[in-house]
Amino acid sequence: MKNLLSIRSYSTKPVRHSHQFNQLVLPLRGVINICVGDFNGKVAPRECVVVKANEEHLFTANTEARFVVVDMDNLPLNVSSSQCIVFAINSSLISYLTFIENQLENKVNSQLEQAMFEMFSLLLAEQPLLPKVDRRISAAISFIEQNIEEPLQIKRLAESAFLSDTQFKKLFKQQIGMTVMKYVTKLRMEKAEALLTHTDYPLQIIGEKVGYKELSAFSRKFSQYFGLSPIKFKK
Repeated sequence: MKNLLSIRSYSTKPVRHSHQFNQLVLPLRGVINICVGDFNGKVAPRECVVVKANEEHLFTANTEARFVVVDMDNLPLNVSSSQCIVFAINSSLISYLTFIENQLENKVNSQLEQAMFEMFSLLLAEQPLLPKVDRRISAAISFIEQNIEEPLQIKRLAESAFLSDTQFKKLFKQQIGMTVMKYVTKLRMEKAEALLTHTDYPLQIIGEKVGYKELSAFSRKFSQYFGLSPIKFKK
């Protein structure tokens, strides 16, 4: 049985190898250069690289770089059935990696470590496995996630990606599979659903937290997205 979380660095001297378990590498700081399958390139924070069991691979990285490494006997279905070797991870998993690092570097607790591994597996199973995202689009997605409560206009998002408005909209849809504003709405509605389910914030506050200053605008968008009003959803 090989189900293990660890924090590692990698040598600047590559060694080609394989192992009998699956391995995921998720950079915390710095980038990793990896050759595995058809992929030969860099993997950065906010990304995950998958090395399947018995697959030969080669890693190199600067010694100051750090990574969460996950050894897994069995991969979730979304990962095992995907052809993606490197994919972007969502904000929930990104935040969880910080917790993993803090816990593993400060205390040994096998029971907690098993629970952490199980939680990681659940979060991994929720990841939409899109191919490796262009760095400029990744920067824009990060900006959206960090400023979801603010007015998000195409011009400002394009600036965060260092692209023109037209280039940004075209590249975003190519990479993510939906328009920028549909993606923004999706994140806002998912956050609103979570706040309505797990908190007792008033509707006005929830609307503001997901970018709607006017309660009527929030209620209208929520109703369009879920098919019922936030008031009825909360009951």
